[in-house]
Amino acid sequence: MNNQAQGMDLGFTTERIPDCYHLCLIYDSEQQRREIVSKYLAAGLRGGELVRYFADTTSPEEVRAWLSETGIELQKAEEDGYFGIVKAENAYCPSGRFVPREVIENTLSRYAMAKKAGYRGSRACGEMTWVLRGIPGSEHFLEYEVRLNMITETFPYIGMCQYDARLFDGAMLFKVLQVHPYMVAQGQIVRNPFYIKPEEFL
Repeated sequence: MNNQAQGMDLGFTTERIPDCYHLCLIYDSEQQRREIVSKYLAAGLRGGELVRYFADTTSPEEVRAWLSETGIELQKAEEDGYFGIVKAENAYCPSGRFVPREVIENTLSRYAMAKKAGYRGSRACGEMTWVLRGIPGSEHFLEYEVRLNMITETFPYIGMCQYDARLFDGAMLFKVLQVHPYMVAQGQIVRNPFYIKPEEFL
């Protein structure tokens, strides 16, 4: 199936969202998170996309176990470079502090590399618990989320940000909702009624 014509296959639902969007998963159940995230990652790998997982509280071994249960040949995927698990702090704060523009630039570089290498798209999934540890610059993480919505790249990409509702307070989660055009609710994709356009939010 043509990704560009039909939108991105999320794996955990028959619904699709347009190319070049990012969504949030706010969860309070590890079982639900595991099911959604593993199917989301597996769909990207089966669809010929470059897939990256940014792990924080979840170990790489756990993520590999999730994907192995979906039937993905993970060793080959990692050896060939089309799947990778990166420590979230290294992905978001490569210089030891969080600088939104730098992370966006790295994201665009990943899209360019995927496009040049012939992938059908780029897919990422990140655990956002790292922002709670007081890393320098982490107070600007919402700016990063907003700027993701301002990317004009036409190469098919999708990103999913994970927020643990047991760790983030209600006020923060409401702000998170304001910067994601789509959210996952009860395992389904919902166009977010709380979303605020980047130019208005900034």
